[in-house]
Amino acid sequence: MQVHESTTVATFADLRVDGARLWDSLMQLARIGATAKGGVCRLALTELDRQARDLFIAWAKEIGCSVRIDAIGNIFARRAGLRDDLPPVMTGSHIDTQPTGGKFDGNYGVLAGLEVLRTLTDANVQTLAPLEVAVWTNEEGSRFVPVMMGSGVFAGAFTLEHALEQHDREGITVRDALSQIGYAGEIKKPHAVGAYFEAHIEQGPVLEAHDKTIGVVQGALGQRWYDVTVHGMEAHAGPTPMELRRDALLVAADLIHAVNRIALDHAPHGRGTVGWLDVHPNSRNVIPGRVTLTVDLRAADDASLTAMDSALRAACSVAGEKSGITVDVEQVVYFPPQPFTAELVGAVKQGADTLGFSSMDVISGAGHDAVYLARVAPAAMIFVPCKDGISHNEIEDARADHLEAGCNVLLQAMLSAAQKAGSADA
Repeated sequence: MQVHESTTVATFADLRVDGARLWDSLMQLARIGATAKGGVCRLALTELDRQARDLFIAWAKEIGCSVRIDAIGNIFARRAGLRDDLPPVMTGSHIDTQPTGGKFDGNYGVLAGLEVLRTLTDANVQTLAPLEVAVWTNEEGSRFVPVMMGSGVFAGAFTLEHALEQHDREGITVRDALSQIGYAGEIKKPHAVGAYFEAHIEQGPVLEAHDKTIGVVQGALGQRWYDVTVHGMEAHAGPTPMELRRDALLVAADLIHAVNRIALDHAPHGRGTVGWLDVHPNSRNVIPGRVTLTVDLRAADDASLTAMDSALRAACSVAGEKSGITVDVEQVVYFPPQPFTAELVGAVKQGADTLGFSSMDVISGAGHDAVYLARVAPAAMIFVPCKDGISHNEIEDARADHLEAGCNVLLQAMLSAAQKAGSADA
């Protein structure tokens, strides 16, 4: 069967993925780097990553896909279309994990894409536009920084050379690591993408709390990250009276409360987190003289994120003036809020409705490869629930029927986009 511009949605709405095959593939992939607690530790560009990449490529070639690898190690498995000159409808995610990661983060998006291609092959469906599944390099950023490295290079967020020069804690560069595992590709110029979809576990509790199967992702929160350093004065904890202290940790504690308040002031999508503290000299009977803390602010629109930035800087200024202590603020990361393409978001919603799955509009609080792809192509995401909203954890879990549902929505959305691409070109 061929899908072309005269094909109606009803013709391919009856197609369904093989949920058992999808689950089995996820479990097979999870064995590579499996941990004792049931999770996965498969850091980017390690030997385990090589094994996982090899397995994906073998599966892709089994169904007749061609495979290309670019210079940052991104993998593109392509299923030819009737009009192979059209830009592909792409899906994908990543297969690297956190050190204490789970079976589904990233991996689901890759294998859901593979299952879509397998389903079309089984049904002998050839789309007008070609379809691709991408495996993006170093999305997690656990071994190399920056995060979302492969998709960032593809989208031009940073240069290939900058990414290749980054190194891990042992001094191994991305360039050398790619060479060591045999995934240093030759392709340096990104190709055009007609549309990009990414299926993912939600990594949060919203869908589960509302008993919804599909999250129709409207966009991703913008992010500003900071390093804040509070400069006080070390002194003996016994002889120094409370009113004469320059306690850096006390000021840092006030700032932690301020970060929380700033996020609450920008509900419902405001987020504020202090995730890391370094206290100097960190001795039991010494008043802390210096504290460095990280601040992570997130919001759904740039106006809110800018207002949160101003509020943080004001809080640091007030805290410094009140205590007589210097507070330095350095912004180290900025991701603007990224709305997804209305037409593709609509295709996700339509797919959920057509298939009879409950759904709700959601915002992604985390960064994903789709955020970078949205800079160069129409993009959308599909969320499915994960147990208790837990991710980046070995106990990360998801229901097989939810994963199957999300994959079926992905199938419908990709077929819709491939059909419309051909219609527009015609």
